[in-house]
Order: sequence, then C-alpha cells, then structure tokens
Amino acid sequence: MAVLNQRSMALCLHFAYTFGLCFFYTSAELQRFEHPTKVDKSLSFLVVGDWGRRGAFNQSQVAFQMGIIGEKLDIDFVVSTGDNFYDNGLTSEEDTAFEESFTKIYTAKSLQKQWYSVLGNHDYRGNAEAQLSPVLRKIDSRWLCLRSFIVNSELAEILFVDTTPFVNAYFTDAEGHTYDWRGINSRKAYISNLLKEVESTLKESTAQWKIVVGHHAIRSVGHHGDTKELTKWLLPILQANNVDFYMNGHDHCLEHISDSDSPVQFLTSGAGSKAWRGDIKGLNREGLNFFYDGQGFMSAQFTKMEAEIVFHDVFGKVLHRWNMVKQLHQSI
Repeated sequence: MAVLNQRSMALCLHFAYTFGLCFFYTSAELQRFEHPTKVDKSLSFLVVGDWGRRGAFNQSQVAFQMGIIGEKLDIDFVVSTGDNFYDNGLTSEEDTAFEESFTKIYTAKSLQKQWYSVLGNHDYRGNAEAQLSPVLRKIDSRWLCLRSFIVNSELAEILFVDTTPFVNAYFTDAEGHTYDWRGINSRKAYISNLLKEVESTLKESTAQWKIVVGHHAIRSVGHHGDTKELTKWLLPILQANNVDFYMNGHDHCLEHISDSDSPVQFLTSGAGSKAWRGDIKGLNREGLNFFYDGQGFMSAQFTKMEAEIVFHDVFGKVLHRWNMVKQLHQSI
C-alpha cells in the first residue's frame, strides 16, 4: 500500500478519531475508506436520496423516521445517493443551504454518524466543487462527498460511482441548465478511467458483499426510466464481477428490481423529500418486485451470510422487505 503523506495521515487520524474510519489514497486509485463493522461483525446503514429542500416536501418527516429506524438498527453510517441540495446544488462552501438542508434537518442522535455521499445531476448544476470541499467537513464533520470512492467494512465493499458524467443529455441538451464540469477535462477519458477503476476494484475485492452506489438508476420504472448509458457501460461490469446490489436515487421513488441475467438487485432510494406521485413509466417492468411513488428511505443490514433490505415510508411503515442468503446467491 502506498505510504501516506503528512496531510493524508492527518486526515486519517482525524477521521479515525471522529468516526473510527480512515482512508488511503494514491493518485492512480480511488480513495478508500476503512469503516469497521460492529463487534459482532454485522453492518447496518440507511440509504436516502434526492433530499435537500430545507425540510420542505416532508424532508423533515423522513429525517425523523430515519432517526427512529437508525436507532433501532444501531446504524454504522448513512449513504446518500445524490441530489443532495435542490434545485441547483450549492453556490459555494458558505451556502447556508448546507446547514439548512443537512445539519439542521438530520438531528437525531442515531444519524450523527458518517454520511457517505455522491453527487447527483442537480448537484452538478451548482458549485459541485463546494460539496467536495473539506471546508464543509469543518462545518459538519459527518459530511463526506466525493466523485467516486470506496468504503470497505471488511464484511462489505461499497463502491461509490460518479454517474452524472455518463449521461449524454447533460452535454447535448442541457435544457437551459449550466453544469459544473470542472475536474472533468475530458469526458471520454474521465469515464474510461472510472470504468477501469470500477472493474479493477470489483475484480480484486474479496468482500463477502459487493455493493455499488450511484445517483442514476440502471433499471427503473420511475420518471426517468433506465439509464441507457449505464446499462451499456456499467451494468456488464457489475454482472461480470458478482455485484450483489446497485443502489441509486434520481427517480423520486422507492423500488426494487431484480436483474434477469445476474444476481444483481437494483434498489432505488430517491424519495428523501419531493416525490412524484403517479409518475411511473413502466416501459420495462421485467424483474420488478416493488415500486412506491411516495416519500421514504431504505435500510440495509448485513451479516456474513445474510442481507436484509427494507423500504420505509414517511411514517416509518415497512413497505417492502427482502432477505437474501449468501449461500443461495452463490449457488445460482
């Protein structure tokens, strides 16, 4: 493993002290964060997406229920699937929307854990670099948002992928929106290198559970439907490397779809605030197990042999529960 420089070591010690995690980075690899499991070697976390609206559109109510479920499950961290701040991301590191949509909303004791976040297309419409800035972590130490990175918990390896640059429409038909593409000098090279990193990471992973997180759906029957660029470029890599779950937001709903050609389960959790009631395309319903067009979030629990995925609505009601036994998964 590469030797840490002094700055990286300082950051490592800070995160280790605050959250019990540490990250390692080299210029040729994605940043990797080590997040230990519980003493009993189990892991649990919440997944929420498309939320940042200063508490409006039931964001506060969803946050309240997340706090209750988070305490019940003794969660280790929270995953955000992007579109963290509406309508157009943050304007700067000093934008008050960060505290008004995040710090002052997710106040429950159980949610004072590390948040791992990716950027969504709405985040790219603002100052995307602001969300990636360590300045925000000084304001709220829970916050960690990068373009693409890895979280390793021994039991599970979670690969966060920056999916927005994959979507052609944001470059060819921006519909009047302006996107912050700083850091992506060559889209073609950026995507090519990212796909190589994803494939390499998944091939080398020895984790019991392999999870990939992105903002855009690979499969969805919601408003946006399937993301054809991800179906073409990312999905084959997931299928070839025994990925168990792909988690995303983007469509403002909750849904679970099973892949017809592999064990991959597509899990959409993009209902953190404003939902799109009745907005269902249904163009490709193959493998659809569950769809809910209201607000809510998802919880995930893992042991060495079992996984349990649960979708909760804005009142905390269980809408859909799905259990997976690893031995059965491996025998498929």
